[in-house]
Amino acid sequence: MTRTDATRVLVIGGGIAGTATALGLHKAGHDVTVCEAHPDTAEDIGAFLTLASNGMSALAQLDATDAVTAVGFPLTSLRLLDARGTEQGRAPLGEAADPALRYRCLRRGELNAALQGEALRRGIPLRHGARLESVTDGPDGITVRFADGTSATGDLLIGADGLNSTVRRLITPGVRPVYAGQHVYYGYTATAVPGAVPTADPGGTIVMVRGSEAAFGYAVSPVGETYWFARVAADPLPPGASAEPHAVLRERLLPLLRKDATPAADLVDAADTVMVTNATELPLGATWRSGRILVVGDAAHAASPATGQGASMALEDAVVLAKALRDMPGPESAFAAYERHRRPRVEHNITVSGGISRGTGGPSRPGPAASRPAQPDEALVRQLHWDIALAAAPSEEH
Repeated sequence: MTRTDATRVLVIGGGIAGTATALGLHKAGHDVTVCEAHPDTAEDIGAFLTLASNGMSALAQLDATDAVTAVGFPLTSLRLLDARGTEQGRAPLGEAADPALRYRCLRRGELNAALQGEALRRGIPLRHGARLESVTDGPDGITVRFADGTSATGDLLIGADGLNSTVRRLITPGVRPVYAGQHVYYGYTATAVPGAVPTADPGGTIVMVRGSEAAFGYAVSPVGETYWFARVAADPLPPGASAEPHAVLRERLLPLLRKDATPAADLVDAADTVMVTNATELPLGATWRSGRILVVGDAAHAASPATGQGASMALEDAVVLAKALRDMPGPESAFAAYERHRRPRVEHNITVSGGISRGTGGPSRPGPAASRPAQPDEALVRQLHWDIALAAAPSEEH
């Protein structure tokens, strides 16, 4: 199911949302160009993320499973520990029985590079170093101008340029990210830590710790490197705090973790890399579209990272938008259908994730997967299935 009347689409942002959107629109038969401000794929390469089964399902509809499963490692089960290190629960994670839909842990830069490589393989133009400065939405199309003095034209503009989106600022200047109540530390530990991985534990397990002062989670890669994060309730970080040396960040976090009898403190103490950022989110009800312009992914509906769904939601966006522009009679009706299908789901995620970050769902709920249903949502399955018309897929209600 592809369109024969190809639309020229400019995608601003070559990260997860932008490149996945380009893959979807290209599959639907449109003429897509991706414009990325950074000079290469290395933006945010230090961070890691998990793709949930819903995100992996979206990747499958984009025919990009193989590109992404070539990097990172799968997660098939969840363990929950209390502050004493006692196991409180264990369960399969997502759709663990299907290798293509298993949760996947990987570095953000690896995912960016995999998606961009797949886009280039399909012949999708990807322009690096193109930093957006202005947009003109005229009667015959969109003209964008970049900081280097060059410009590009198209029929539609998709803003996938992240939390601090320039496209969003141009169409809704008053919408800004807000602090969601937590600092998020993350890092990597190459040294094996006693007790972090019980000998009876199979591979592919993510461990969530209900700490007394911090929520902590970690997973060990097949080569023995531990990927970990900690979420700490506190006032917002001051400017420049995220650039402090690893040792300074480590010593700030360790006293909170040492109050508990879990592997968390030892993992952080032995860490090679420690980073920190503020948990942020966008307000509910933000405007997503104006004329020929639409924002997607974090540019439209960034949530705090507590549910671990940011990247997966962006991949869902890519499929639903491609289907909307494929199935609907014009861009206006396509953008409206896209918003009708996506807004309830992504704003529910903002609300739930923000509640966890602010402690309104419990002071030390671990996120990112403990409360997710094991069975896939039938409405979402139909929305994502490439061969089901979007009009035949129900919108989600929350």
